[in-house]
Amino acid sequence: MRSAAGHIPRKRFGQNFLIDDGIIASIISAVMPRRSDNLVEIGPGLGALTNPLLARLDRLQVVEIDRDLIARLHGLHPPERLVIHEGDVLEFDFAMLGDDLRVVGNLPYNISTPLLFRFAAFAGHIRDIHVMLQREVVERMVAAPGDSEFSRLSVMLQYRFDMEMLINVLAESFDPAPKVESAVVRLIPLNPPPHQARDETLFAEVVSRAFSQRRKTLRNTLKGLVSAEQLAALDINAGARAQELSVADFVRIADALAAPA
Repeated sequence: MRSAAGHIPRKRFGQNFLIDDGIIASIISAVMPRRSDNLVEIGPGLGALTNPLLARLDRLQVVEIDRDLIARLHGLHPPERLVIHEGDVLEFDFAMLGDDLRVVGNLPYNISTPLLFRFAAFAGHIRDIHVMLQREVVERMVAAPGDSEFSRLSVMLQYRFDMEMLINVLAESFDPAPKVESAVVRLIPLNPPPHQARDETLFAEVVSRAFSQRRKTLRNTLKGLVSAEQLAALDINAGARAQELSVADFVRIADALAAPA
């Protein structure tokens, strides 16, 4: 274990620095970076992943918002080896980094869900994603229909990605230690998605409405959007709850609503 090198973690940036060398090695092994890879690290922080990545890459790009950490990184690495993009990752245009992009990072847990949706928006440019998240979030991401953890997040991400939980990470692997345990997950974009919705905005609305009240049935949550009879015609039980449906089921509902009258 290593200390956080004198930097005071900032709560507003969700900073918990990875200090477990064994976990770091496991992440690098999972990523398997190659010299010419087009790889971007989200939130390099004190360089726990940055340094071993740079040892295996010709060039690494990073996105960081903390100016003190940016200054530190500038002092440690030449610009031709480490390209630093300063700013909020939730507003970052990943398309500017080109195609076949690989994404790595210990993500700030306070913005993890909107950041995952941002990755989904750029899925066409991405080869794969390896990120650390709160384990509870990862469990929701990879949950199967019928599982108690299956949620709107599960559906929306499984629509766009093939996902696998890779590594469980204890709280003491960080400085400061968070109040939750963590996990590393791999996301591989499905380009195109195997169940392509005609209208992805409508698909997202159907999923959001269905999960808006988890204990209620589709008959109630989708009332005014689709009738029980329409659901039956799609071979979907109106008495089911959202967590019982598959991604393909939600696409069928959205496509039926998107069909010309």
